[in-house]
Amino acid sequence: MRAGRGSASPIPAQTDRVDGSNGLTETPHTPPLQDIRFALSLIAREPTTRGGVPVARLNPDPRRDHAQIVREVALSSAAAGRSAFAASWRRSLLHHHIDPATGTEPARLTEAELRARTEASGLLVSIAGPILDRLARAAGEAGCAVMLSDPEGLILDERIRDADAEHFHASGLAPGSNWSESAEGTNGIGTCLAERRPVLVLRDQHFRARNTALTCMGAPVFGAGAELAGVIDVSSVREDLAEGYARLIALTVQDAAQRIEAELFRAAFAGMRILAPDVAEDAGGPSLLAIDRDDLIVGATRAARRSLGVDPALLGRLPARDLLREGASGLDEAMRGELHRALARSGGNVSAAARELGIGRATFYRKMKTLGLGD
Repeated sequence: MRAGRGSASPIPAQTDRVDGSNGLTETPHTPPLQDIRFALSLIAREPTTRGGVPVARLNPDPRRDHAQIVREVALSSAAAGRSAFAASWRRSLLHHHIDPATGTEPARLTEAELRARTEASGLLVSIAGPILDRLARAAGEAGCAVMLSDPEGLILDERIRDADAEHFHASGLAPGSNWSESAEGTNGIGTCLAERRPVLVLRDQHFRARNTALTCMGAPVFGAGAELAGVIDVSSVREDLAEGYARLIALTVQDAAQRIEAELFRAAFAGMRILAPDVAEDAGGPSLLAIDRDDLIVGATRAARRSLGVDPALLGRLPARDLLREGASGLDEAMRGELHRALARSGGNVSAAARELGIGRATFYRKMKTLGLGD
């Protein structure tokens, strides 16, 4: 398994798309061939004239040249309004002005340039490393490559078997390559960033014809301030990769991205108490709160902000009890759990547990008494 930088000269239950106004609209997902037929059938049903000017009726034959299909689907507002991949194709063609038939691979940064971009990403690469290693041990057996990008779509790091490296690097998937949607059109990294959600881009759903050998599963990583920090992408060049198996991998990718998000949050608020309040299981990520010595909420993950209605403008001024008013099921239960875990990690040493939580020994005892944790 190869790790580190190289040298250079949509997922189950995630069926949203981004329309022109960046609003999310649910659309059913279908496999690539069916999806293309669906989009082309919409084009074929469009009027034969517009304003008295004849409009050629397109033949919905998915066997035609991929780049031709992309152009026709992307130019159809009907298809873009009903299909997730068609909306991305439309952005790629009309907004980013990319030619789907272009065959050149992405340019790559030099070692020095890549090193500078990696340093600019802060703790992302170092925190993600062990999680990428675990993901690669599972995905690598299926001939997949694991990539980590920054929020601009530049690949910073990879996990890939030596035997597979040549195939992926020939496709342009390598550290230092730019896979933003503005550079490569619809793909597992760029479209994930553009839509801020997990995506599964099956072979023919890629915008560029030269990328249609790839199946890409991307999941966004959000930072401590709910900003986009990057993307984890797992890609395959195997023709026999079944869609169902790809969707299982996609779920694993989402889990890895959420683990990185949680670790980034804990690192950003080191020394603060980190609480995990009960929220809906479909919150879309780790729901964590950072609380200071004055019991003020100073940080909240993206899922916590959405689930609990945390106003970012109030961070640092919002008392935890004002947000979590449910008694035993809210703040008290979360704090009781944190005290228990701190005591367990310190082997029952109250002073050590208090230091870990960033509070004084007397405060720790007072909280224990208030929460009924002993004398």
